[in-house]
Amino acid sequence: MRTTHASVVWLTIVSLWLPGNFLASNAASDDSQPTTENSISNKHEGDGWQAFQRGALDNAVASWLEAARIYQEAGNVKQQIKILTYLAQAYQSLGQYKNSLKALALALVLAEKSADRAKLALVKATIGNLYIATGPAEEAFRYLNDALELAREVDDRELTAIIQNNRGNLLASEKNYPSSIAAYTESATMAKEIGKDTLAANASINAAAALIQSGQPNEAIGRLEAAVSMVNGLPYSTDKVFALITIALAYNDLHRGLTDKSSLYLQLAANTLIEAVNISEQLGDRRGQSYALGYLGKLYEDEHRYDEALRLTRRAVFGAQEVGAPESLYRWQWQTGRLLRAQGNIDDAISAYRRAVLSLQSVRQEMSRAYGSSRSSFRESVGPLYFELVDLLLSRAAMMQKREEYEPYLLEARNSVELLKAAELRDYFRDDCVDEVRSRIKRLDVIESAVVVYPIILPDRLELLVNLPTGLKRFPVQVRADRLTEEVRAFRKTLEKRTTREYLPHARQLYQWLIDPLQTELKSLNVGTLVFVPDGPLRTIPMAALHDGEKFLVSKYALATTPGLDLTDPHPIKRERVKVLTAGVSDSVQGFPPLPFVPNELDAIKRLFGGDRLLNQEFLVAAMEKKLQDQKFNVVHIASHGEFAGEVEKTFLLTFDDKLTMDRLDQYVGLFRFRDDPLELLVLSACETAAGDDRAALGLAGIAIKAGARSAIATLWVINDESTSILVTEFYRQLQDPGVSRAVALQRAQMKLLEDKRYQHPGYWSPFLLINNWL
Repeated sequence: MRTTHASVVWLTIVSLWLPGNFLASNAASDDSQPTTENSISNKHEGDGWQAFQRGALDNAVASWLEAARIYQEAGNVKQQIKILTYLAQAYQSLGQYKNSLKALALALVLAEKSADRAKLALVKATIGNLYIATGPAEEAFRYLNDALELAREVDDRELTAIIQNNRGNLLASEKNYPSSIAAYTESATMAKEIGKDTLAANASINAAAALIQSGQPNEAIGRLEAAVSMVNGLPYSTDKVFALITIALAYNDLHRGLTDKSSLYLQLAANTLIEAVNISEQLGDRRGQSYALGYLGKLYEDEHRYDEALRLTRRAVFGAQEVGAPESLYRWQWQTGRLLRAQGNIDDAISAYRRAVLSLQSVRQEMSRAYGSSRSSFRESVGPLYFELVDLLLSRAAMMQKREEYEPYLLEARNSVELLKAAELRDYFRDDCVDEVRSRIKRLDVIESAVVVYPIILPDRLELLVNLPTGLKRFPVQVRADRLTEEVRAFRKTLEKRTTREYLPHARQLYQWLIDPLQTELKSLNVGTLVFVPDGPLRTIPMAALHDGEKFLVSKYALATTPGLDLTDPHPIKRERVKVLTAGVSDSVQGFPPLPFVPNELDAIKRLFGGDRLLNQEFLVAAMEKKLQDQKFNVVHIASHGEFAGEVEKTFLLTFDDKLTMDRLDQYVGLFRFRDDPLELLVLSACETAAGDDRAALGLAGIAIKAGARSAIATLWVINDESTSILVTEFYRQLQDPGVSRAVALQRAQMKLLEDKRYQHPGYWSPFLLINNWL
């Protein structure tokens, strides 16, 4: 079976090949004769088509841009729409999803105005195909289903077959394999009937892939053989090159899944890739040749034939560089790094990994969009690249004795993880709010009032990077990632059981891994605050509840977390200028249970700081928007249900009349990021983050960034309404003292509950996390 990463590779190759089907369809079916004024644009159109067929995508874009301009000036809307869909698919093949969507948005407007239902079907189908790559899946389904209905209405069988193939891709990405196979089958059958062998072969290959991924390798063989027969009969083109590559990937999957015929399918995979290399060379298709060489190199890598693999991979790198394809270049540079490491050439391996990360950074926004659907995440797909580089850097640092020699490697390792963390948040929120924050803040680790603990989870160990007065220091801990994750999951689960002490062994074990290695250094420092930059599963637990056998960690230190060092803006609150907006829902609304102590909570804050209050029927989305637009609050406190989910669309805060999604939060509360005085503090006192969902924790970790706030306080799980009111009231009471930081105020509020016999269990007080600025 293919791993998650390989599945994404499969779909990437398919997406590179698919646009040709759209282009062939329209080029073949459009029988309009060129007019005098459009003859030049038809030449550009043809030049673009020829460039696309040989893999020269940048040239295709240039030709089609000029053709679109000429058709627009001539008022030929039909041709303009067609060229815009060509252009969008070329952009998509280049990984330029934003440009693709812009072209399609214009095409959609023109198609709707023209009332040409055939062209409208084509545009909607192309948009749906784009959303398969970028997400959300709901939008992809909506556009593809609309397009399918229109295509059937106008009896466009070729477009119907194309749409069904793409719907199959979408259904497969959602792991709905029976439905995807049915869609592929209809596509292949219909395409064969109308003589579109390229499309029929494509759908057959995809059906084989779906069968393999669903654990039916034997059933896939017949589909694959039919596809091979059709592809063999195709003329040389970039379509044929990428069809051969996808067939080779399927053969490689069969090699892994059918042990009795493993060597046969491995040889078929290699032979098919060699054929793709030869055809692409004859065509002058450097992009296709680079992909074929790269995957052939991967076959040799898997067989531990590193010298041959390295030669092929370096040719793939050169080809990707030659055509300017960073979306594949990083992949072959990464492969080069793995091969060099396997050969024991650590320094050259580090250099190759650095180049891969740099190439990926050049297309990071588009790559994040490409993993926007539920089938995979940016971290799952390319996270190993960053962590493999970090592993090498830390291993190299361990070989050195002098600080001036090893510290640069430690800094680079930490900065590499920072790049991944920022990309993860972009991937989660699907916007550039992260970049806005990074562009204007001060690096957190230059602050001397806290010790920053940076855990890095590697497959075979945990690494703790800690900033100290003497510089950055590394503390390796011998615990495997799977063992650490298991302990974290058990800790989180037992913490929520407020009637038992089952959490204690897990709290002690995690303390031994995360805190004990630092004890000697911490005791020598006069620092009262620890700031954690948690990663992966560590985002889902409260560090405050770690236990040394006698005391909780919160009894020793004030605590804060941040999603990244580059994402924290450490400034103290100006207490003399605090203006608070409180809002909450105590009634049962929208199927959520009541929170009867919310009025007490809001009243207590109002007594301490004054400000405005919105409760129940007053807490409407429109009323919230008006308050935030009309007045300058620097603290916003929301006491209402909220959920942080693995998908940003399902993350929300509850108002009386609606749900405040992350986009709406950005629209309303996020206005503060553009003001001279930003929002200092956002408090969410009744939220819940799905246990065991590391991606859901991204929403919690990034809430301050999304809201344009310097810091946030939110809960990992819903807790007792009365104890929440007590803790929140004490936090704000402590915050009145200018000498008390946010982290210390929260620590003292948590200690107040810890000292109350009714609420001593950490399930009551530990889920409150202070995120970002702790001052």
